[in-house]
Amino acid sequence: MSDTKLDTTVEATVDTAVVEQTTAVVDAPVAEAVAPVVKKAPAKTPLKKGGYFYALGRRKSAGARVRVLSGKGGFTINDKTAAEYFSGSEYLLRELTIPFAVVDLDPAKFDITVKVVGGGVSGQADAIKLGIARAFVVMDENLRSTLKRADLLGRDPREKERKKFGLKKARKQRQFTKR
Repeated sequence: MSDTKLDTTVEATVDTAVVEQTTAVVDAPVAEAVAPVVKKAPAKTPLKKGGYFYALGRRKSAGARVRVLSGKGGFTINDKTAAEYFSGSEYLLRELTIPFAVVDLDPAKFDITVKVVGGGVSGQADAIKLGIARAFVVMDENLRSTLKRADLLGRDPREKERKKFGLKKARKQRQFTKR
């Protein structure tokens, strides 16, 4: 008989504890229960003298290490000017300025230095373009959505397919002879 009394008292204390917790939650003001989490946007990091923003861009087998500095509009690729490096190709030089046009920044206010290796000139230009866009995101996180909508932050994953054994190239086969 004493066992049954003990069991009922334990159940009663558990029930009252649960009821107390639920009433405390219900009694809490709604504003406190659903408090919005406000994240402060990071402040724009001003370019200090000698400071730069760094990013890495890749395309096919080309890799570009890009530094964006405040300056007078210089564009240096592997210690040469961009026009000299790309032999004055208007198309490739225009490709490099696309990130500036998308975010409405003046290229004359920045100096850009790039070290690029591997690939051909078209792959290198795309790698540099991706590196500049990523450096802008490092500079100001608020530019990410604009650059992403313009498809400038995605790396193009297409690469050369490897040659397979028994084939002339990756997929090209020998000419079929009927007899």
